[in-house]
Amino acid sequence: MTPIKRVSKTLRRLRTQRAMSQQTLATKAKISRGYLARLEAAEQDPTLGVLERLAKALGVPVTALLE
Repeated sequence: MTPIKRVSKTLRRLRTQRAMSQQTLATKAKISRGYLARLEAAEQDPTLGVLERLAKALGVPVTALLE
């Protein structure tokens, strides 16, 4: 599995485990819902800053998104 596919799969799993909608997570991470959808579909690579904001919004360390 490619790194971006791994991140997208983990991101979606963590979000759904927390019963968060894409819109809720996007708002908390200060990104658009469309950008989050593209990240979860592995259609776009996230920046380190975006990964940090997503991890904070999900309450996990950044490294958890890379597992």
